[in-house]
Amino acid sequence: MERNKALAIVKEQLTEHRYSHTIGVMETAIKLSGIFGADKKKAEEAAIFHDYAKFRPKEEMMEIIKEQNMKKDLLLYSGELWHAPVGAYLVQKEAGITDPDVLEAIRCHTSGKPGMSLLDKIIFVADYIEPGRHFPGVEEARELAKKDINKAAIFALKNTIAFLLKKNQAVYPDTINTYNDLILNS
Repeated sequence: MERNKALAIVKEQLTEHRYSHTIGVMETAIKLSGIFGADKKKAEEAAIFHDYAKFRPKEEMMEIIKEQNMKKDLLLYSGELWHAPVGAYLVQKEAGITDPDVLEAIRCHTSGKPGMSLLDKIIFVADYIEPGRHFPGVEEARELAKKDINKAAIFALKNTIAFLLKKNQAVYPDTINTYNDLILNS
């Protein structure tokens, strides 16, 4: 899909702040694709649509998870995870995105998954390090991302897991499994 058309579709779904975030993720994903030799068009499209379902009502996302036979264990964890798999479903249904690589990158951009593709990692890391992000360690993550996408993903996962633990929140198993997969296979 042409960039401006995709951005227009997404803009209707997001707040102004989240739309700015999306632009940052898109630009970062394109840069990372250039560094690591991924398909820039797929990275651009996945980045544009990655938060498509972010502001859908929790009840709607819960129903989609159930109706579409998505992983039921999602419902046991923070609703913040839901917009990724629900978003992959909705961009296919509502925006006509059919590329399985793009859909998968959207689907796993919050939790990660063992065996992530290069595109999956690029969207995961771009979402974490885009220029609008400001938190302790983000500069280190940005530097890692220029050299080694796996190390950048591991860094993001470690920080995310530590953040959840500090808040006494459960960690989704795919997040831990992604971390282990990257540690064991990098």
